[in-house]
Amino acid sequence: MLDRVAVLSDIHGVLPALDAVLAEPDVAAADLIVVTGDIAAGPQPVEVLDRLAGLGDRVRWVRGNADRELVEARAGRPSPIDVSNWAATQLREDQLARLAALPLTVTLEIAGLGPTLFCHATPRDDEEVVLVDSRLQRWAEVLAGVPAEVRTVVCGHTHMPFTRLVDRRLVVNPGSVGMPYGGPGAFWALLGPGVQLRRTDFDVDAACARIAADSAYPDAAAFADEYVRSRHSDTDALTVFAPRDGR
Repeated sequence: MLDRVAVLSDIHGVLPALDAVLAEPDVAAADLIVVTGDIAAGPQPVEVLDRLAGLGDRVRWVRGNADRELVEARAGRPSPIDVSNWAATQLREDQLARLAALPLTVTLEIAGLGPTLFCHATPRDDEEVVLVDSRLQRWAEVLAGVPAEVRTVVCGHTHMPFTRLVDRRLVVNPGSVGMPYGGPGAFWALLGPGVQLRRTDFDVDAACARIAADSAYPDAAAFADEYVRSRHSDTDALTVFAPRDGR
């Protein structure tokens, strides 16, 4: 039984945002950190993976679609996302092997929440889209294979934090550490015995400058300006995601 679990999702290779969250006292004191996918596809992939690997058994990793796509890109099946194709060329073999071996889901017993299933997008697929206002029939479809004893499901993928009930199950999205939609900051969640959606503020100007200076990605400055500064609102993101939610 775990008393406190910090959930970090969608870091997308943004080291300053990750470092800011790891410096939070509640993250440092947590029994475990769960990283729910899309970890390295961004301008600082090697550095982000090394930072998390350095935490050893304090971190549990879950596969995201971008993690899978990095492995596929390295094997000769390019991603439609430029930064993913670049990031795939940067990773060491041990890092690729780690990403290739990640599970689709992890289930942990957390105080106050019971058996809690962690996934990236949905428990059955690493790139399906469900949103805070998805219709109940859609939620029923994507959660159909989840064991009855699991009463809490944690997912990422859409980069917007929310909590909601779905037929007596609590669904939590911590938002994105490195690529937030709706406003700047590094978003994450603290679980046990309840759920706290958290945001860590950091110096965005300094982070963008650091990424532009340290990353070899040719479009690093533009990436940081667009995503670390959170140029896309939640309204923009929901509009784009809506058709993938079956609307």
